[in-house]
Amino acid sequence: MYLDWTYIVLVLPAVIFSLWASSRVNGVFAKYQNTPIASGLTGAEAAERMLRQAGVYGVRFERVNGRLTDHYDPRTNTIRLSDGVYGSSSAVAVGIACHEAGHALQYARNYLPVKIRMAIIPITQLGSSLAVPLILMGLIFSAASNVFVVVAYVGVGCFALSTVFQLVTLPVEFNASRRALAAIHDSGMLRPEEEGEAKEILSAAAMTYVAALAVSLTQLLRFMTLVDRRRRR
Repeated sequence: MYLDWTYIVLVLPAVIFSLWASSRVNGVFAKYQNTPIASGLTGAEAAERMLRQAGVYGVRFERVNGRLTDHYDPRTNTIRLSDGVYGSSSAVAVGIACHEAGHALQYARNYLPVKIRMAIIPITQLGSSLAVPLILMGLIFSAASNVFVVVAYVGVGCFALSTVFQLVTLPVEFNASRRALAAIHDSGMLRPEEEGEAKEILSAAAMTYVAALAVSLTQLLRFMTLVDRRRRR
């Protein structure tokens, strides 16, 4: 969409917040990634221990390229850890790896929010692909017929699906971090001061999901404002 006051007032602050959150994650990781922990556990070993102590077996581990590209793939029951996490013996690596193990635990325990998120992924993907084209079509051709205003509103509704997805993602990510920190503390994998480093990286990462929701919400408000403005003309 073209740049106007709705973007500057509504969306731009959220985008700046998102950039700050991403920068903070990278900064915290860079600060502690070369600080070894007393136990000598690598990220992969810590995550595997966390799952084993929870009685969860059969989860695969893979090393992937990239920086902070860590994720859990429920389709193959695989935890993929980046080069800086998989074999690293730092508190931030342990925190990140155990966070991904937390996602594996969510699926193993049938955690409701993660089941909801998985269920809405197909419709969210469809809505995301249709949203902007429908909004653009509606705004461009609304002068010819009010029918296209309805088309624009349908596009806004499609975009709202992605906002709902971001909203559902928050409890999923927060819960994975809580599981990780609880397992780290209960198992004694990290010393108290090392636990603080793990908590710092997970707290910084959590802000990126809050920022993503903020961007989606403000963009949704912007689209609603643009379409409503066109309807009134």
